[in-house]
Amino acid sequence: MNFLAHIYLSFDNDEITIGNFIADSIRGNKFKHLPKNIQKGITLHRHIDTFTDAHKTVRKSTKKLHENYGHYSGVIVDIFYDHFLAKNWSTYSDTPLDVFVDNFYDLLEDNFPILPDNTKHMMPYMIADNWILSYASLTGISKVLDGMNRRTKNKSKMNFAIIDLKEHYDEFEKEFTSFFDELTTFAKQKYISLLKEE
Repeated sequence: MNFLAHIYLSFDNDEITIGNFIADSIRGNKFKHLPKNIQKGITLHRHIDTFTDAHKTVRKSTKKLHENYGHYSGVIVDIFYDHFLAKNWSTYSDTPLDVFVDNFYDLLEDNFPILPDNTKHMMPYMIADNWILSYASLTGISKVLDGMNRRTKNKSKMNFAIIDLKEHYDEFEKEFTSFFDELTTFAKQKYISLLKEE
């Protein structure tokens, strides 16, 4: 899953949210210096990713993209799924998306000193262009895919995936909805069990 899903699946716990967000920037177990709940957020992120990568519905989504995008298909589906979460946000949260996202940006700024270097580098761009809120529109997703393609030096051709999204829009949305209900249940259980650990 992509940024918005990981933030949402932190269940309004600030330290878990920070850990869940920075997890992709942390290698192996190089996070033992961080506060305990931030460590648990990193662990939760990894559980979410493992569950997602192995799920048959997610694989159904990636299969539609594999011929054109190969191993980038999973990254693209993560972005597509964040689009559907943002677009249907009121189904999942009583807090308006713009408020939720602004609160998250404030949280990042409050915890800036402990963020990994590459997160610190990315953060000003993320906030200035409001990446997360932009997921709700196809224009925003198109910009995200363009940016991801540039990061791969145009090897991934991910910028063209907006065409695939439009072509199979209803299928992708149904797959997201079905999967995300299961993922939320799984993540909540993991969250509760992690908080119980010493």
